[in-house]
Amino acid sequence: MVIEARNIHKTFGTLEVLKGIDLDIAPREIVSIVGSSGAGKTTLLQILGTLSPSDPGGCLRIGGVEVSSLSPREEARFRNRELGFIFQFHQLLPEFTALENVMMPALIMGRRRREVEARAAELLERLSLWPRQGHKPGEMSGGECQRVAVARALMNEPRVILADEPSGSLDSTNKQELHDLIFDLRRDLGQTFVIVTHDLELARRADRMISLRDGMISGVEESSPQG
Repeated sequence: MVIEARNIHKTFGTLEVLKGIDLDIAPREIVSIVGSSGAGKTTLLQILGTLSPSDPGGCLRIGGVEVSSLSPREEARFRNRELGFIFQFHQLLPEFTALENVMMPALIMGRRRREVEARAAELLERLSLWPRQGHKPGEMSGGECQRVAVARALMNEPRVILADEPSGSLDSTNKQELHDLIFDLRRDLGQTFVIVTHDLELARRADRMISLRDGMISGVEESSPQG
């Protein structure tokens, strides 16, 4: 398994948001997480992405590494190397071009700029964005910005991409293109995705749709693998 989570709890003050989540995610799998507001979806995604710790007593392994055993600095390096993130709003840096935004995770790792630029250019070409490589976010459409965010998430060849409402801010055409792109990337690159979404069409295309209710897994619906 690429992700193994056991007995994941999360409490904020007196509010227990997650109440004991057990979850395994296999390489190349696309898993969607659904549920009403307040069910704990984003909190779970943040824990799986090492952006937030679970309460004591839980265990999270990613690629066989127990995350809790890492120092804060090691965890940050691990996260940058092993995980990619896509958010509802693209979170691109407005002062940088599309190419520079995509390069950022690799530059943080200290990789050589020439190598990084070549990799970023390859990703933009794959996502049909090369003509926009010199444009800043304010000069691109919402759909283009979100595809740049996908390229950025892929930059360090992560084990897993975690996406929080990735198409939530897009119109119906760009939404469908982004959904298709996710499955194309799994087919072509063997990419694993964990996606929090309110979009049931996307959720049901996933290999597994995991429903959360009141901080617990209330159901798992499997579908035939796509792409």
